[in-house]
Amino acid sequence: MTPASALDSRASWMRLAISLTIGLVGNVGMWAIIVILPAVQAEFNVDRGDASLPYTLTMVGFALGNYFIGRAVDRWGITVSMIAAAVLIALGFAGAAMAPNIATLTALQLLIGFGTATCFGPLIADVSHWFLRRRGIAVAIAASSNYLSGAIWPLILADILATQGWRTAYLVLAVVTLLVMVPLSLLLRARVPEAARVEAEASAALRARAVSFSPRTLTMLLAIAGIGCCVAMSMPQVHIVAFCTDLGYGPAIGAEMLSLMLFGGVASRLVSGALADWLGGVTTLLIGSALQCIALFLYLPTTGLTSLYIVSLVFGLSQGGIVPSYAIIVREYLPPREAGARVGLVMMSTIAGMAIGGWMSGWIYDVTGSYQWAFINGIAFNILNIGIMALILLQSRPRRAAPVAA
Repeated sequence: MTPASALDSRASWMRLAISLTIGLVGNVGMWAIIVILPAVQAEFNVDRGDASLPYTLTMVGFALGNYFIGRAVDRWGITVSMIAAAVLIALGFAGAAMAPNIATLTALQLLIGFGTATCFGPLIADVSHWFLRRRGIAVAIAASSNYLSGAIWPLILADILATQGWRTAYLVLAVVTLLVMVPLSLLLRARVPEAARVEAEASAALRARAVSFSPRTLTMLLAIAGIGCCVAMSMPQVHIVAFCTDLGYGPAIGAEMLSLMLFGGVASRLVSGALADWLGGVTTLLIGSALQCIALFLYLPTTGLTSLYIVSLVFGLSQGGIVPSYAIIVREYLPPREAGARVGLVMMSTIAGMAIGGWMSGWIYDVTGSYQWAFINGIAFNILNIGIMALILLQSRPRRAAPVAA
């Protein structure tokens, strides 16, 4: 296989398919706690803010895992990290299924979140090394595993939850995680040939973008923008089940709306990936963030069942491509050999935004007695994200690539 043919090849697409399957199972660690939130609140007799803490700690672990595991993948590859993560996730689910109180559940969700992170930023960064011409759509497909997981598993878990309870659902997840993730991780042992990596870096340099900011400043701006967009994103995603329960529709309806939202997010991610190959990551992210802000405004007057389904779908179609665009921006503007660490850091910030926003929305609900101000809070953070991305876009220019020796 020549250096050129090693990228965007049949092996690349096969690796992407395997990664998608792993992510479909592994990312359940991020979504399961949302589905069981009402049951946990009822069993442990806590208020909405305290019931949101297990989700918050899940996302803290998810954020930390994206950064630290991303650095490990840069050095040792994805397979060892993925197997270790599968074991950690399984142990976390099994332990959480026996948690005697909300504090123990919260602590174990931190471990689940840390392990689950391997199936997001680090897996996306690994896939990005195997593509050049189709990197945008490949990254979008890999990132879609997160939303596909969130769309499918709530429907499965809702049935188990209704008949056998959330503890049984967690034991099922512990077993499934090990049986699927470990064997498939062994199929990802191959590395991109060094010659192909060098050629990809030279080719990417011709299309790369630059700004007047230093790499560190740009990374920090992306991190702040990531917090802003995901505080906004977390309100519907984290609290839609509880929101529907409060309106009298029940958790099953809320799980359906979450699934509909995330199926819309999958479609949005695929379209955004294609757009990123054409327009670039910054423009694509700015479009998605503006549409997400509009969708959040639509939630404010909406309480009817049919209209909630429609707005949830609109929200999913609006915001799905935002987070993967950060990985594309990192590859467009920053050194490729630092992709794992820098993608991990920016992804960590987006997940931190989800963690902060998930808790903040619950706290605002406890203080005000409704989710109206939580939606307004999300809109304000969304505007922060839009402002930063507009600044980066205005500062963008083609980078002058240094001549590459023959």
